[in-house]
Amino acid sequence: MASVSTPARRAAAGSRRAGFRRTAATDRPRSGGAGWLFATPFLVFFTLFLIVPIGIGLWMSFTNASLTGHGDNTLVGLDNYAEAFGDGQVWQTLGNTVWFTVLTTVPLVLVALVMALLVYTGMPGQWLWRLAFFASHLLPVAVVYQIWSMLFQPDRGMLNGLLKIFGIDGIAWLTDEKYAMWSIALVTLWWTVGFNFLLYLAALQAIPDHLYEAAALDGAGAWRRLWSVTLPQLRRTTGLIAVLQVMASLKVFDQIYLLTKGGPNGATRPILEYIYDTGFTNYRLGYASAVSYVFFGLIIVLSIAQLKIFSRRED
Repeated sequence: MASVSTPARRAAAGSRRAGFRRTAATDRPRSGGAGWLFATPFLVFFTLFLIVPIGIGLWMSFTNASLTGHGDNTLVGLDNYAEAFGDGQVWQTLGNTVWFTVLTTVPLVLVALVMALLVYTGMPGQWLWRLAFFASHLLPVAVVYQIWSMLFQPDRGMLNGLLKIFGIDGIAWLTDEKYAMWSIALVTLWWTVGFNFLLYLAALQAIPDHLYEAAALDGAGAWRRLWSVTLPQLRRTTGLIAVLQVMASLKVFDQIYLLTKGGPNGATRPILEYIYDTGFTNYRLGYASAVSYVFFGLIIVLSIAQLKIFSRRED
């Protein structure tokens, strides 16, 4: 016998559905307050050690602040920025920094890719190759300096010793303007390529196997699979590595300061070393802050340009 829907039954069913909705709503986790509570320590440190120093440095760039403590409260407006744009040392050191970035970015991308492909193809003793390729990245810059300063020695260095075996005269790796920046680029390649290698290796392992299987069924050989499957799948990773590498190369300081101290004749002096010398050797903190913010603006512009270029290629 068919049931008859009465107003009383409909009201009871409605109250049950409303009760279910209220129960479901009350059972939902309330994570808003807890999320801010867990984020508070990070926000405190982020504000104290990043936001506040950025604000202080920006304010200092409009003053004649000195490391000696004289003239800290004297505003000079845009005078520091006008001096920075007319300073020949700023443009020379900026040119050295850009030249170093050009010398290192492309090799650090290509060499890392080749290293990752060699390991990914299944060479014997993969753990040893992975350790060898990544181990140099774990070394502190002081150790890197000790190793390469001995290799670059004009008389007793191993590199010149190898050249003499082939009848080639020794090279003044760090004291000749023609070779100094190339030598530092070589050190940087050996020291930092392991990180890019690790990113490429992780990206290779994330490529689905069915893509290679489908390409093999279509008769694609190893080189065709590399060009048609592997490299297109690594496009995002290549863009990320290129952006990170450009940013890291523009901020070069440690290895150059230890190996050449900006010499010979300022041929390897980066802009960060000029900022350091201006602020902590010549005591002009206000002017050094202005130069650093000009350089910071250049980095922001380059970052945005790179992101737009790679996003268009992906589209």
